[in-house]
Amino acid sequence: MTPDRLNMGGLTIDVPVEPHWQDAFAELFGLCRATADEEIVILAESQSRQLNLHLAQSALAAMAVPAKTITVPSKPVMAGPVVRSTGASNALTGEDTVLAKLQAADLVIDLTVEGLMHAPQTGAILKAGTRIMTISNEHPDILARLRPDPAMKDVVREAIAACRAAGTMTVTSPAGTDLTVAMADTATVGVWGWTDRPGTLAHWPGGLVVSFPRAASCNGVLVFAPGDINLTFKRYFESEVRCTITDDFITAIEGTGTDAQLMRRYLDGFEDPLAYATSHVGWGLNPAARYESLTIYDKADLNGTELRALAGNFLYSTGANEFAGRFTEGHFDLPMMGCSIALDGVPVVRGGLPV
Repeated sequence: MTPDRLNMGGLTIDVPVEPHWQDAFAELFGLCRATADEEIVILAESQSRQLNLHLAQSALAAMAVPAKTITVPSKPVMAGPVVRSTGASNALTGEDTVLAKLQAADLVIDLTVEGLMHAPQTGAILKAGTRIMTISNEHPDILARLRPDPAMKDVVREAIAACRAAGTMTVTSPAGTDLTVAMADTATVGVWGWTDRPGTLAHWPGGLVVSFPRAASCNGVLVFAPGDINLTFKRYFESEVRCTITDDFITAIEGTGTDAQLMRRYLDGFEDPLAYATSHVGWGLNPAARYESLTIYDKADLNGTELRALAGNFLYSTGANEFAGRFTEGHFDLPMMGCSIALDGVPVVRGGLPV
């Protein structure tokens, strides 16, 4: 264990840095094919996890790969709901000069708090041919435990192909979930944990497949049972919540417990109908992800990407969906346990276990 000196909000302190943390970052950048002849930019904001910024910088330096660090001010939230775990960072709002630098880069290492996955500027960066490697805002212990596995690439690619070939996805559960998703022309992406192709984005941890349905493609009922997960709140459901989905939009949230009340109040707080819309649907594929991790780490130490990738979970998400022409800061990621998922009647997840 090596104590390194980190600048934390203007204070310089000694922080223990474990060698295997830096090794995991170096492995990631190796898989991303980061080389000294590329233009590499580390994008951070003032509230980024400084330990991860340090690890990214030191890992690249150890690889003799130069990188420029750009830090933008975190944008204040003065009113409305607190935004967490959305993947829709507003860090680049009003940062046109920074955006131009990212478009000119070969590889952007994204260390923003929320991540650039659903940010309005991401499409322009990818169209320029830039690779975006989003490092989820997790404690490095989580990242090192879920370091990219080269074997995951083929697993995710197989799931992508199945989704792209399907006409219909159905999701059912013993609790009463019965959802149908029209998959024709749906944009499907998979994340195995790194990016090595121009114009692509990946996030770490990886190991999941998600489809962004076209408008008016999702209909049915979702029944969240105790033990399912709300990652925005970083809590397990303790009571049943029943959501009716009509042409992509949640039209009713039924339940008498705290979970239903929290969901209603949070979505209402955005005063934006798009907060109720479907963002993406998919399932987790990473066998290394642990269901109980929310109980192990403090809330400030995790972003919850591990639970999104948990093998066999059905991931339903509300909010931004660029493929349906929708952007909003309102977002829920809701991993559901014990579901069965079928594509054109062929099971891909049965009772919460990948087929």
